Amino acid sequence: MSQSIPPPETSSPHRGLISRSKGTKLLIVCILAVLMSIPAGGVFLLLLDRTHRAEQVTNEIGGLMGGPQTFLGPVISVPYTLPARIDTDGQGNKTVVPATTSSLIVFPVTGEATATSKSEVRSRSLFRVPIFTTDLNFKAHFDLSGVTAPSGGALDWSRAQLLSGASDSRGARKDIVATIDGTAVTLAPATEGSQAVASDQGSSRLDLFSTPLPGLDPSQPHDITLDMGFTGAEKIGILAYAKSSKVTIAGDWNTPSFGGGFLPSERAWPHTGDTPLNKGETDLKSGFKASWSVPFVARGLPAVIGFDNLASLGKSELSVAFVENTNPYQNVGRSLKYALLFVGLVFLTYFVFESTSRRELHPAQYILVGLAQLTFYLLLLSFAERIGFDAAFAVAAAATVGLISAYAGMVFKSLLRGLAALGVFSLLYGMIYTLMRMEDYALLIGAVCAFLVIATVMVLTRNVNWYGTPQPAQR
Repeated sequence: MSQSIPPPETSSPHRGLISRSKGTKLLIVCILAVLMSIPAGGVFLLLLDRTHRAEQVTNEIGGLMGGPQTFLGPVISVPYTLPARIDTDGQGNKTVVPATTSSLIVFPVTGEATATSKSEVRSRSLFRVPIFTTDLNFKAHFDLSGVTAPSGGALDWSRAQLLSGASDSRGARKDIVATIDGTAVTLAPATEGSQAVASDQGSSRLDLFSTPLPGLDPSQPHDITLDMGFTGAEKIGILAYAKSSKVTIAGDWNTPSFGGGFLPSERAWPHTGDTPLNKGETDLKSGFKASWSVPFVARGLPAVIGFDNLASLGKSELSVAFVENTNPYQNVGRSLKYALLFVGLVFLTYFVFESTSRRELHPAQYILVGLAQLTFYLLLLSFAERIGFDAAFAVAAAATVGLISAYAGMVFKSLLRGLAALGVFSLLYGMIYTLMRMEDYALLIGAVCAFLVIATVMVLTRNVNWYGTPQPAQR
């Protein structure tokens, strides 16, 4: 009596494929996430191009208004002559050095400067440039009694001049008037030309203005005031023109940035958020006001220098920059830094859905999801140029989250997974926005969220058979 032999048990080919591919699939998903950095680099190049265009427009409009302005308060230039002399070298050879003429720059003993600005924004196409009109007043007290020429030279006080300066004379809106011991005079472009001034923010040309001081008595103290009105763009800077200088700059711009060689000792502007005020800071409802006090020893220059050394005064610049908090390019660029992280997290979410369901996604589907995420940055950049970063982020994030969540529901054929994807991706893009708005805590928030995501994935995939080997039957 024959017995039929039952055929060997076979597992489902589909289930075996899923089981065998989990470990390899995770590696493929990670590689795809890294490869998404290539198109992300293209988005970054586009951002650089738009940023460069914005800088060009800023330079064009700013150049017409005077550009970033740095001002020099009143100083006195005194010519001196060194007599001809005979120099002898080490071998005894004698050389006749002819008489030479140069100038000394004499700084006032004390100086006080005030600048008050009114700001507005000029636009060209999509690009915005902050410009300002400022009125400046300088006070200076001179003591010339101890001024002597170097190396035995002779000072020519009859040809002394009062000097002042600005970065771009095209920004002048009225004559520069000085009051010298009660007598008003008007300054003109200096015959000595311009002077390059190097500061912590780069080098710039300084147009000089002057007026003769033929009756100047070096044995007497002198008080000089100076009034000027200028336009400019982006920045106001005042050089510490006296041995001991006090400078105050105020204006109606709500987002100033204080810079230069010294930070202000007192500053006030509208504070936002819960950041506590530091010493010397005051909260204002609108506008700003900053005060500096630079003593003689901190300035790092003697009371009298050669004209050719005037450039070194730039290191003592005291400045306020007009910054736009809504700069779309800066915010989009900051969000692009996290592109790889967030593409990886979305891919990881899809992989978790795949690992906990009977649906298997093709790598091409992961690529489509990654491209949809990178399109988010294109939407963000294009909308931010027109409606501002906050509104643009809301539009771009809503479109992207809606797309990739709906796609998850369709490919997994599950409304529940689509809703779960909507919740997860909404939290993810909310975290992106939080990172943009809380720059000081970006690293902390990003690290904690990444840790929580990885921990969640580890828990959800704890029963996944990564090797795909047959598992013993459960008894």
